[in-house]
Amino acid sequence: MSANSAIRQPFSNVQLELLKLYSNNVSDEDLLVIKDLLAKYFFEKAKDAADKAWDEKGMNEDTLLKAHSRTPYRKNQ
Repeated sequence: MSANSAIRQPFSNVQLELLKLYSNNVSDEDLLVIKDLLAKYFFEKAKDAADKAWDEKGMNEDTLLKAHSRTPYRKNQ
């Protein structure tokens, strides 16, 4: 390996922060709270992205109901 080639870090920035946190031996109760916080954070982020897309496309309940795109079944004759 040459001096110019960099070693790729196998962990993301989030994984590195979690590894630092878990090196302190977090209790099971705290772990459940942390997992809940992470789940709520990513849920809110996904919901905000969906709301933004909804608004940008001018969607409403009527357009959603009219957007039915399921392929109809063919009747065997």
